[in-house]
Amino acid sequence: MAVWSTWSAARTMRWSTRAVIAAGVLAALLVAAVPVALFVGVIMMLLGHVVGGLALFGASILAAAVAVAIASLSGVRHLRKLVGQRDYRVVRLDRGEYYYD
Repeated sequence: MAVWSTWSAARTMRWSTRAVIAAGVLAALLVAAVPVALFVGVIMMLLGHVVGGLALFGASILAAAVAVAIASLSGVRHLRKLVGQRDYRVVRLDRGEYYYD
């Protein structure tokens, strides 16, 4: 039954939700690729291509940082839009309304 509810939720997502998820997945993949780029950059530098190795490593860090920034900003924007659509009320509880074991 849980699979059906997940499938139903995935089918009803809007394009903006899918874009935020795609940006997050892309950011995670680019961050995961940074150590691989470092390893390849070191191999390139050992083979004599020092500038190319440094450029590869620097470009991978730059791409990952930009992807994380875009994903976080779009996620925050999407979250604010979702919260703004519904009527969320924040209520402060008194001391007697907390339940302690």
